Amino acid sequence: MAAVILLCFAASPLAAEQLSLFRIGTGGIGGTYYPIAGLVAQAISNPAGHCEAEEVCGVPGLVAVAQSSSGSVANVKGIAAGQIESGFVQSDVAFWAFSGVGAFEEDGRQTSLRAIANLYPESFHIVVRDESDIESVGDLAGRRVALDEAGSGTLVGAELVLEAFDLVETGVFVSYLKSDDAMEKLVTGELDAFFLIAGYPAKVIQWASEQAKIRLLPLNGPETAELVKVNPFLQLDVIPGGTYEGVRKVETLTVAAQWITRDDVSEETVYGILQALWRSDARRLLDRGHAKGRAIRLETALEGVGIPLHAGALRFYREVGVLRRRTGAPDPS
Repeated sequence: MAAVILLCFAASPLAAEQLSLFRIGTGGIGGTYYPIAGLVAQAISNPAGHCEAEEVCGVPGLVAVAQSSSGSVANVKGIAAGQIESGFVQSDVAFWAFSGVGAFEEDGRQTSLRAIANLYPESFHIVVRDESDIESVGDLAGRRVALDEAGSGTLVGAELVLEAFDLVETGVFVSYLKSDDAMEKLVTGELDAFFLIAGYPAKVIQWASEQAKIRLLPLNGPETAELVKVNPFLQLDVIPGGTYEGVRKVETLTVAAQWITRDDVSEETVYGILQALWRSDARRLLDRGHAKGRAIRLETALEGVGIPLHAGALRFYREVGVLRRRTGAPDPS
């Protein structure tokens, strides 16, 4: 889609001067990043340069597009390299990238990263077939398990879980497949389980539950408690029963999905994006479009943000008083 827009720019010198492309890196189309980013892109885009009553009114001249990718790690690298303007990223991945630790120890600190907003919680899903004898994470030893592909935040989170349950050295047969491919192999019996970190309901798991009887493995017990203790970006949560067809309530972990950009993206652009995102018309769009769209709220826009705010975001949140409410004290100038 982005390529089509760029061709349009080239064909029209006037349009090239007036329009600005703003890409949002997401994940696979079967996850939650992609549909949510599509809603956000619709909310902040306004290529016509005007706003009519009762319409979603974005930033004049801005054309935002959701761009599929391998996920959080790939989005961070794309942003840092200037290949995309922004992306959705797990909060742990954003912090590690900025600090140069964890998954980014070899790459070093990505100090150009800046936060736009905290978005919504993402849940850990570990999917198995209902008839499987796998009842807990510990039962994954010796099984065929997909951890998502390189560049995904799911892979980072899945490796944390396997390490916490001492499964790294116990013969888990790992494959690196995007959730769409993993789901198909699970349904056909070629896989025993797959991981996905996404806001529920995730499209790919909805599809899997319609094709076969599935279950979600719980993340609980002392191993999970220790995981939360040493990784403060993780929280205990529950995926409600009925979220997926025939699947009962299950205890799990969550990590925040956050929207990040680069420090050299203009202050006016990010400021305008946030003005558009928190308008009432954008609110209606988010509420109608996806269950996790309803979780994107101004009052939680700074929760769990572990990297510096972009200058445009800092300006916006100061003006609307969110920084004061967050800290309980006047925001320092």
